Amino acid sequence: MILPDTCIAPSLLSADFARLGEEVRNVVDAGADWIHFDVMDNHYVPNLTIGPMVCEAIRPHTTAPIDVHLMVEPVDAIIPQFAQAGANIITFHPEASRHPDRTLALIRDHGCRAGLVFNPATPLHWMDYVMDKLDVVLLMSVNPGFGGQQFIPGTLRKLRDARRRIDAWTQAGGQPIRLEIDGGVKVDNIGAIHAAGADTFVAGSAIFGADDYRAVIDAMRGEILKARGRSA
Repeated sequence: MILPDTCIAPSLLSADFARLGEEVRNVVDAGADWIHFDVMDNHYVPNLTIGPMVCEAIRPHTTAPIDVHLMVEPVDAIIPQFAQAGANIITFHPEASRHPDRTLALIRDHGCRAGLVFNPATPLHWMDYVMDKLDVVLLMSVNPGFGGQQFIPGTLRKLRDARRRIDAWTQAGGQPIRLEIDGGVKVDNIGAIHAAGADTFVAGSAIFGADDYRAVIDAMRGEILKARGRSA
């Protein structure tokens, strides 16, 4: 099943770190579009995960885009390292940068697509002043730091708001901007999430916690199609 305008991005935070290269190959073979790469620094968020060396290590295992989500503070110094390590997309939290406009430009200057990440309590108005530099807007549907959390229902309203802003921008001649969601995405809620406006879906434990990655990814795409049918 191919839905070219949507992306499923399994989060490596929930993968088996003892065999990370194999996990990347398996999940891409199962139909994943992107690989989501969560970077936590035990400073901006209360957890410590992986850095540029791990990104560089998994890069030879796939041609799929690597979507690096920086939950670090400060962000600018580490961006060139991830670009050199093979990242294709780099997103960060505006609160973690002194100058978000400059940070977005830095990401693009290093050949990557750039995006802002919004925590559940972060207002969307940050994006209004940097639309020309955005390739991705990522909404957190959990508070960042740990996998396996439950989806915050109020995120659906925020997704609809972000979708309106993006659509108004593109209809006025602006570049396409993907609307990504991260946190608690599962087969049973991905349809409602898509209906609210998301086109790119990060899923960690829902995929890596299953025995059959392909079955879960196919089921997610099926729910997206059902949501489209209901809204038609």
